Amino acid sequence: MDIDLEARYQQRLTRYRIAMRNGQADRVPLRPLAAEVTAKYAGLTCQEVTHDYRKAFDAVLRCCRDFDWDAAVPNMVYVWTGLTQAAGLRYYGVPGIDVGPDVAFQYREPSESAAFMKREEYDELIADPTRFLYEVWLPRVSGEVSAKGQPVTYRNNLALVKSGMAMLDYFHAFGPQIERMRKECGTVSAICGMLKAPLDILGDKLRGYVALAFDLMEMPEKVLAACQALMPHLGYVALTGADPEKQVPIPIWMHRGCVPFISRQHFETIYWPTLKPIVEALWAQGNQVLFYAEGKWDAHLERFAELPAGSIVFHMDRTDPALSRRILGPKFCLSGGVPNALLAFGQPEEVQAHVRKLIESVGAEGGYIMDASAIMQNDARIENLKAMTDATREYGVYRSPSSPTMEPSSATAGLPAWAASSPSHPGVCISFADKLKEMPAICGDAALVRRVWDEIEGFAYLYIWHLLLSF
Repeated sequence: MDIDLEARYQQRLTRYRIAMRNGQADRVPLRPLAAEVTAKYAGLTCQEVTHDYRKAFDAVLRCCRDFDWDAAVPNMVYVWTGLTQAAGLRYYGVPGIDVGPDVAFQYREPSESAAFMKREEYDELIADPTRFLYEVWLPRVSGEVSAKGQPVTYRNNLALVKSGMAMLDYFHAFGPQIERMRKECGTVSAICGMLKAPLDILGDKLRGYVALAFDLMEMPEKVLAACQALMPHLGYVALTGADPEKQVPIPIWMHRGCVPFISRQHFETIYWPTLKPIVEALWAQGNQVLFYAEGKWDAHLERFAELPAGSIVFHMDRTDPALSRRILGPKFCLSGGVPNALLAFGQPEEVQAHVRKLIESVGAEGGYIMDASAIMQNDARIENLKAMTDATREYGVYRSPSSPTMEPSSATAGLPAWAASSPSHPGVCISFADKLKEMPAICGDAALVRRVWDEIEGFAYLYIWHLLLSF
């Protein structure tokens, strides 16, 4: 490995960590969450980087090399449509098939009548979320998987095997990609893992936004119970994907949990009480969470300020940067704030001026990471992406670097009590206790049998939960 590149990697990792822990590094880190814009820069179509993750990986590497970023996501075009087609998922418009080859993949929002979970099925979800996903949700979102009670078909079996193997192939490819970023570019992998709020999961993948809006008004107690049932599973999946060295944060993609998508009352009584404990539990084990707060979250900043100092990095999309700095800045690092419309339609000098303003206000005392307001797609102009990069280097230098100001006070192993005691067994689909009832008496090492059973069960568990969360 190039010694200079390794030294650059270590310098960038230090810079990134200091900023995330709300300290003042040598300069403002650059961490663009660049998606389809990487295809545009590499001369590829949206179809190519969405349907062939290897091309997406190469496009990211080219941008990391040429723009010399501190940190980047190994593949921000995260939804691999080769996998979604193998599973037969109905809710994606695939570039080059359902939409044009230069259009980013589209999510098809279900109507109230076509929701993937029916209103009368809340109790079934609450009783056993994993079983519900396999028996009810998956056959509805897939055009290949047979519904419960229907004959199991050849295509059903193929879809399950193909998509399961594809998921393993895809996830295993991230390790070598992260090493390539380090060894070929000296660039840090910006995030690790996956988290979503329970209420967002209900709106995104189960009830749909319109149906959920009615449920919140007409049966909020069922919505709350469903969110509580999802909590241990979402926390478990976040922990299984977290950075083992606890250097980079777990991202939470925050969709429609803010005013005006939901009322302040529902935020206070459902959204926040079922998300806050997950974030606190992750921080107790030394894991920061990147609040990728899509939309405008001004109304909820005081609630986020309740979290332990340093536990999150707050990303600003449409949230007021000055208000974010005043309320959250004393405790947390901030990131983002360069409007995507400016990157798409503005001039380079306008981008440079906006970047300078952010650095001199929000980032004046450290604890700030430069990025666009939202994930950058192929409408961003390359010259504006370059202007954001160059201006950060010009104006983002600090004269008196400092050490991180916030670190987790302690780290504990395992799940928190509220998750470990869940009746729906986070981490397994069929518990070993249930399996024992079907087996002859174990005459050998029972602990060995259980360990292997739980490990293999974990594959099936993670498959269905990542299909829900990631794809």
